Amino acid sequence: MTDSLPHAADHPEREERLARLVERLLEEVAQGVEPDFDALRAEHPDLIDEARELIATAELADALGSDPHAETLAGPQRTRLSDVLPEMWGDYEILDELGRGGMGIVYLARQQRLGRTVALKVLQGGAAASDADRQRFRSEAEAAARLDHPHIVPLYEVGEHAGQPYLCMKYIAGETLARRLQAGPLTSDEAVRILLPLCSAVTEAHAQGILHRDLKPANILIDERGQPYITDFGLAKLQGAEGRSLTESGAILGTPGYLSPELASAGRQPIGVGTDVYSLGAILYAMLTGRPPFQGATSVQTIMQVLEQDPVPPRLLNPDVDPDLQLIALKCLQKPVDLRYAGASDLERDLRAWQNREPISARSSRFRDILNRAFRESPHAVVLENWGLLWMWHALVLLALCLITNVMQLVEVTDRTPYVVLWTAGTGIWAAIFWNLRHRAGPITFVERQIAHVWAGSMAMSTLLFAVEALLDLPVLALSPVLGLIGGAVFLAKAGILSGQFYAQACALFLTGLLMAWWPRSGWPNVGISLFGLVSAASFFVPGWMYRRGRGG
Repeated sequence: MTDSLPHAADHPEREERLARLVERLLEEVAQGVEPDFDALRAEHPDLIDEARELIATAELADALGSDPHAETLAGPQRTRLSDVLPEMWGDYEILDELGRGGMGIVYLARQQRLGRTVALKVLQGGAAASDADRQRFRSEAEAAARLDHPHIVPLYEVGEHAGQPYLCMKYIAGETLARRLQAGPLTSDEAVRILLPLCSAVTEAHAQGILHRDLKPANILIDERGQPYITDFGLAKLQGAEGRSLTESGAILGTPGYLSPELASAGRQPIGVGTDVYSLGAILYAMLTGRPPFQGATSVQTIMQVLEQDPVPPRLLNPDVDPDLQLIALKCLQKPVDLRYAGASDLERDLRAWQNREPISARSSRFRDILNRAFRESPHAVVLENWGLLWMWHALVLLALCLITNVMQLVEVTDRTPYVVLWTAGTGIWAAIFWNLRHRAGPITFVERQIAHVWAGSMAMSTLLFAVEALLDLPVLALSPVLGLIGGAVFLAKAGILSGQFYAQACALFLTGLLMAWWPRSGWPNVGISLFGLVSAASFFVPGWMYRRGRGG
């Protein structure tokens, strides 16, 4: 039996010290006290840099969407139980220590009254334990007491001794899945054999209205017969109840690579059964590859990967992984909840189909599903809330440049220089203003940097068209229809990265490029540049206004 922190971690004691330091800093921030990082660096030179990053990430995530009523860490600093193994704990004779983490210690004990060997989990800190820790301990007891499943570690007793709460649970002789995976990935058949009963156990928990929220290899016990058991319901909650903030140390430390995007986003998305489905998929991924789906150099980097990136396909890490099993794992790990399995029972059904060599639902090619995936927002679309107003201003700047250019063309300005100066100076100055304003709104994400590079490339291509015209000895603006194609390509990239809704703008701009090429043959005044300006401005202004309005102004 183990506590909630992972055995897979290379330095569990360091993780515990980091958890304590982060909690201390969060308490200071919550009280309005500015932490003295210089003094802390002398005290914790190996932890302070990562602790600062974790604090910044927690504040960023809470600013992006945390519940104002969510819990925060508060209460006295936790104190550590004695490193000396106690001989007795009330009715329990302590035999050995099985594991410890930031919240408690798990002992192997003999219950004298009943003469049975049990696992005894004791909350660290006793009367000085924080309110958050006591609530988490109560949550674990309440959740475990409601569950009766052969693959969930049963709770025997809840009590308190010498001011310290404890849980008495069945002792599972064996090891954690995390420790098992230290030897490397499992075979596909073995991974499915272990995951199937876990799916059944999670289905039972969901039927009782309980979400685990902290499923990971460290919380899966494997007995001597190879049977798996779920333990540690310390982060469990009833469905529909208030969630907790990302700043809760138990949620952001340890193994954030198994954290679902909705938990990592600090409540921005609702927490439901899909959260546990995601974690089951992450466990499957780890069993197939020997590593979590996301693995950064620090906890902060890992959390940002969970929020922004897709996992590496398991077969790239382990070519022996079955292709259909890879699809099952990746379906669980979809960032949009509605693209995952609807529940653990659906995942279990697909795993049994795989086991029986039958078709799996994850390999769906229904046209409706394809359209749904193509045109929905990606998880990265949230960055548009930072760009809404800027896109509206960009639309106006682009329209002004096009209208001025078209007027110059209609009055027969044939010298290339004024056009080059207008577009080079106009786009360059606006790009500098745009990026400066965006920097003031907060940290730039990985996805925003990608979008910025696409946008900068389109501006460079638009301006370089004048040089291409000169080199080909073409009249000024002869290649202006290419602007529509460049704009269409930009929105095509945005559709793939942010939202499939941008396919509409891409098509409109591609069509605009064709109309601009045809227009000189119509015999009408050539207003192709103005047409491009209007379509481009609308393409930026409308989504900018929608996301600006969605943010509340």
